[in-house]
Amino acid sequence: MEIMQIQVNGKERDVPAGTSVATLLRDLGLDGRMLVVELNRRIVRPPEIESAQLEAGDRVELVHFVGGG
Repeated sequence: MEIMQIQVNGKERDVPAGTSVATLLRDLGLDGRMLVVELNRRIVRPPEIESAQLEAGDRVELVHFVGGG
């Protein structure tokens, strides 16, 4: 299995080649409905999360929604 390196919230991370954004979120134990995913400075919309593929050197930013009032 080929491994590639990406950045997640500024930290280097190794993932298998062909990893999708959805797979990354599952591996991190995160719910894509509760955060905003930015891939290389572009927002990944919820319908695109399953099909968005990661490539070596990609930068992913994950921003969690915070409730309150």
